[in-house]
Amino acid sequence: MLEPMLEDLKERIDDIRASPWEGAGTAATASALAAMLLVALVDGLSSQSWVPVLDSLNLVFHEAGHPLFGLFGWETLTILGGTLMQLIVPLLVLAAAWGRRQAAGAALAACWFFQNFHNIARYMADAREQVLPLAGGGEHDWLNLFLRWGCLQSDTAIARDIHILGWLGMLGSAAWLLWRWTRRESPQP
Repeated sequence: MLEPMLEDLKERIDDIRASPWEGAGTAATASALAAMLLVALVDGLSSQSWVPVLDSLNLVFHEAGHPLFGLFGWETLTILGGTLMQLIVPLLVLAAAWGRRQAAGAALAACWFFQNFHNIARYMADAREQVLPLAGGGEHDWLNLFLRWGCLQSDTAIARDIHILGWLGMLGSAAWLLWRWTRRESPQP
């Protein structure tokens, strides 16, 4: 039963990969790049790396992730579930845009995914200090995780690396969209 399903999935992925990309016209590309630049500017100029609309939405997904992953009954996964959920949602949007071969949508979703790294890094860097206000006033996820993993003293170094990875991913998303734009099949407005 599983083998035919996997075969169907492989066939569907092959069909998608053979389909041409859409949404890499000049207007769509320029609009997506402008949105990405706005996110990067707000993020970069914010002392807290906080993009109000995106990070408020990310917080909703984060908080929903705890009880959702808590269904699996593993405490570490319950704690990590918030961060996982705030990454999974943009990945699902990215997968949907990829499946529809919508380049601008895929690039925006990838940018959203990587922008999340800044919010996560801020939370990680706060593990020892615990000065950030917590939604619901609960326990600090990253303090608990870093203690479990024996790396609490590296909280700020790990956060720095995650933050840098976020910027690289956002830049890569924009670069990929520009590359798609140069490779569009026919000139589009």
